[in-house]
Amino acid sequence: MKRLIPIIFTLFIASVSFAQTTTKPAVTIYNPKANAQADIDVAVAKAKAANKHVFIQVGGNWCIWCIRFHDLVNATPALKELLDKNYETVLLNWSPENKNEAVLKKLNYPGRFGFPVFLILDGDGKLIHTQNSAYLEEGSGHSVKKITEFLKNWNYAALLPENNKY
Repeated sequence: MKRLIPIIFTLFIASVSFAQTTTKPAVTIYNPKANAQADIDVAVAKAKAANKHVFIQVGGNWCIWCIRFHDLVNATPALKELLDKNYETVLLNWSPENKNEAVLKKLNYPGRFGFPVFLILDGDGKLIHTQNSAYLEEGSGHSVKKITEFLKNWNYAALLPENNKY
C-alpha cells in the first residue's frame, strides 16, 4: 500500500499537467511589434490626400476599456461609418513589450490620461487634440452619443473656417 500511494499521486499530477485548457485566446487588437511611427506616417499621408484627419487610439491588448471601445465601434454601424468616412485610424500599442516611448513623447505623453486615449492629427501630422476617453463614458461603458459628438467636432470639415462663421 505504501508503494501504491506515490504511484497514484504521480499519475494524478501527470494527468492534471497534461489536461487541456479551454481558455479564451488573447485579444490581439493592438500589434506590439508594429512600427507605430511608420503606421502614423502612412495614415497622415492618406488623410492629407483624402481631406481627413487621423484618429489614433492608444492602448493595449491588456486594456479592457480599449477592447470595449474597439468592440463598440465595430458593433455600431453609425460609429464605424463616421470614423471610416472622416478619419484614417491607427491603433498605437502601449504595453510592457513595446511602450512606444519615442512616438508618445512626440505626441505630448497622452498616456497621462490613462487608456485608451484618443489623438487627432491633421493631414500634416500635427497633433490637434488629445481626448481623455473617460469623458466619453456613461454608466459602465462608452457612450455612442458622446463618441459621435467627439468625432463630429474634430473631423476635417468641422475645423474649416467656412463651417465656423458666427
